[in-house]
Amino acid sequence: MSLESERAAAIVWIRVQMARHGLTLADLQAAGCFAVVVPPPAPAPAPTRTYRDAEGRKWDGQGEMPAWLQWAVNAGQSAEHFRVG
Repeated sequence: MSLESERAAAIVWIRVQMARHGLTLADLQAAGCFAVVVPPPAPAPAPTRTYRDAEGRKWDGQGEMPAWLQWAVNAGQSAEHFRVG
């Protein structure tokens, strides 16, 4: 017996049992026969950090550090000094 014919036979058996006992799909769902698939929550977005200097130049913290901020860090200033968000 092939897998497809076994499956078809199982479906017929289930339908016969449901009819014999007066069951509906709603009855089976209410009894918890079917697992409810709950999608996993979306990951929280990473907090954005924005850095800005006195001249208004900005960096969003993504990618390579811009030259203006790298110069300040090399001169001994903390990058956090320029953080605004």
